[in-house]
Amino acid sequence: YGFINTCLKSLVVEKYGEETWEKLRLQAGVQDSFLTFEVYKDEITMQLVDKACKILGVPADMVLREFGEYFFEFCKRSGYDHMLRTLGGNLYEFIENLDALHSYLALSYQAILFFFVFPQEMNAPSFRVEKNEDGSMHLHYYSDRRGLCHIVPGIIGAAALDFFNIEISMEIVNQTEEEERTGKKEHIVFLVTQNPVFSYKERNEFSSSSQYLAESEKQVENQLNKEDLEKAKNMFRERGSSVCPVKKSHWKTIRGIITLGKGKLLRGFDPVYPKSLWIDTKTFCNGLPFHMVFDKELRVKQAGVSIQKIVPGLQTTGICLDHYFSIVHPEVPFTISSIQKFINSQFVFQTRREMMPESWKQRPMLELRGQMIWMESLQCMLYLCSPLLRTLHELEERQMHIADIAPHDVTRDLILLNQQRLAEMELSNQLERKKEELRILSKHLEEEKKKTEALLYAMLPQHVANQLKEGKRVEAGEFKECTILFSDVVTFTNICAQCEPIQIVLMLNSMYLRFDRLTTVHDVYKVETIGDAYMVVGGVPVPVPTHAERVANFALGMIIAAKGVQNPVSGNPIQIRVGIHTGPVLAGVVGEKMPRYCLFGDTVNIASRMESHGVPSKIHLSSSAYQCLKYKNFEMTERGEIEVKGKGKMHTYFLIRNKTATENEIMGRP
Repeated sequence: YGFINTCLKSLVVEKYGEETWEKLRLQAGVQDSFLTFEVYKDEITMQLVDKACKILGVPADMVLREFGEYFFEFCKRSGYDHMLRTLGGNLYEFIENLDALHSYLALSYQAILFFFVFPQEMNAPSFRVEKNEDGSMHLHYYSDRRGLCHIVPGIIGAAALDFFNIEISMEIVNQTEEEERTGKKEHIVFLVTQNPVFSYKERNEFSSSSQYLAESEKQVENQLNKEDLEKAKNMFRERGSSVCPVKKSHWKTIRGIITLGKGKLLRGFDPVYPKSLWIDTKTFCNGLPFHMVFDKELRVKQAGVSIQKIVPGLQTTGICLDHYFSIVHPEVPFTISSIQKFINSQFVFQTRREMMPESWKQRPMLELRGQMIWMESLQCMLYLCSPLLRTLHELEERQMHIADIAPHDVTRDLILLNQQRLAEMELSNQLERKKEELRILSKHLEEEKKKTEALLYAMLPQHVANQLKEGKRVEAGEFKECTILFSDVVTFTNICAQCEPIQIVLMLNSMYLRFDRLTTVHDVYKVETIGDAYMVVGGVPVPVPTHAERVANFALGMIIAAKGVQNPVSGNPIQIRVGIHTGPVLAGVVGEKMPRYCLFGDTVNIASRMESHGVPSKIHLSSSAYQCLKYKNFEMTERGEIEVKGKGKMHTYFLIRNKTATENEIMGRP
């Protein structure tokens, strides 16, 4: 399910950042987000883990262990905290009941499994734990998926520290493959050893003086008579301490046995059993309608009335249980030794279709779930179970009724509650899908918005465009000094007369693409293009003191760039004329349809005259532009006085080169 992939994403984003996750998912070839209850292939998770190892440069076992620790916290934050805390009073009980939790979640959430989340048709891992005399444990881990065992120490270690305040170490002592009913399983045996993690207050208690301990013990002994105290000590030694006991002081031991001030034993409970069983066989079989007793040879000795009703063959005493049922969970052979090996696990039986009555063969097979209890005195196994049903629909499919389930059996409540829960989950799934669709749409909308803004900013200055988007009026602005450039193609009219229109378009496009890139390199503003004329300005719309130098370097780049554009008539590089003038302008937005940011003033006219009175492949400067560049490391030559249309005689100059910049720097090449 997507739950585990979502957790992995959360871990990477939280510890290594969004960029690392983006890089990781792109290399793994997976989507950015996952739906919680959506089924995904195992390969996605394995790919993410593999790429994480390579990107982070960390061994797989360390990545999986860290993921295990984080996954435990992620499950707690996702609402499973109370469910996990109530599994057991110590680490042994916690691990012992993990399979039961798996079974419950499979029933309630249709196979959303804690620790490892896999689809229902696939097999969940299984855990079996054994106590050792020295207080350590052997944890047996069975899984169809190889290579994931290193997640287990991370999860178990985090749970031990959080729930039981103990630090554990886990090492693999055996690793084998076992052939089970569903195929080969990886069987890993961990040795689990633990040490307590004392709080500051507890450390102070343990480090207190011996005098204080002695006085405390004396007070306790005065409250209890010696006989009761000795009895309590012996009973405590017989019962043993916690799963993986730690060494306690005498005072700590006494305090754990009694309630101070009352003298009542806390751990002194001994159950009382009747001399004979006060229940007759008929009442027992009716009161527990789903139970079976079978011996070492799997011969059925007795069965509850509801099971007999569903599987009539059980009414024949002495039949073999494995003829009528198969074991679904755990995946073990149907033998008494295998059952005893997993005695603490919940067992799921399924009826065999070929042994059912003809009327049953078209129905889904019934599954039973319950616990096994070995009766040593009778050398028989008691299977206390209930029908494994998730919804009312499943109940109806098997032509069963609520009345078939004993009133004391909580399966009745689970079916009804789960019916409502599944409806809520379906609604939650729909909301999550809609949320994901909205997220994708929002992402696409943001991308389109960026494209629109990029197009708008290409037409208008950014601050002007933003004002227009906000519905504000853009006031015209006066710029006391700026530098304007005009250029055009030499003999453009003749070229147009001798070429196809598409050739002209291709030529101009090739030239303007080069010029547009140079506007970015030298940070000048492109005002407009009209036919073969190209107009830029420096110092507008953002005033800068280096406006003349920027435009001059841009002009030098234009001359170089034009050499790369071919004349479609002659096949030679095209030639351009460039004119530059510096002076004041008024700038503003004109029009509502296709608004343009335009420049007004005599400076524009003079710049245009510099271009029209220029020389091919030369940069023509007015005297004001020359004065701005005079002491800026540019080489310029005097052209002298020329007659300018509408302006009379003007003293002009040619820009030759930048003395300090190389051609690559002018062109913005690396």
